[in-house]
Amino acid sequence: MVIETARLVLHPYTPILAARIADAAPRDPRWAPDYPFEGDQVTARMYLEAGAPGGLWVPYAVQVRDSGLFVGGAGFHGLPDGDGTVEIGYGLARSARGNGYATEAAGALVGAAARAGARRVTAELEFDNQPSAAVLARLGFTRTDPLRWSLPLPGWTGSH
Repeated sequence: MVIETARLVLHPYTPILAARIADAAPRDPRWAPDYPFEGDQVTARMYLEAGAPGGLWVPYAVQVRDSGLFVGGAGFHGLPDGDGTVEIGYGLARSARGNGYATEAAGALVGAAARAGARRVTAELEFDNQPSAAVLARLGFTRTDPLRWSLPLPGWTGSH
């Protein structure tokens, strides 16, 4: 399922797309010069090793609508658990940072999770990543420990 926002199109991984991202080949002319980066390649390999699942709860390649360039990834780390909690992650090529795309992509994931009935979205920062922490704070997440963030979904409006 493609997820769209005003400025972005999030394309769900497929086996073919993931294989191309994992190997960074063949290079797609729609890829930003610094995409895919290592985080995208690791995510693509993990997706393929998991048997290339389909549906909503997968990684997505982030494309900027105006330029048509693919600039990063955002997605779910799997299905919601028994309590309805799902984890998200996101990352952008350096050339795409500072434009609000991470906030927009993460917000789109939260909205999709809410519409699908998830009860909570979590995210974990690899390090004390202040720009990423700011993305989560803008979306209404709260810090639950130094690197983990959480957002309960009942009543979430996406307007934070």
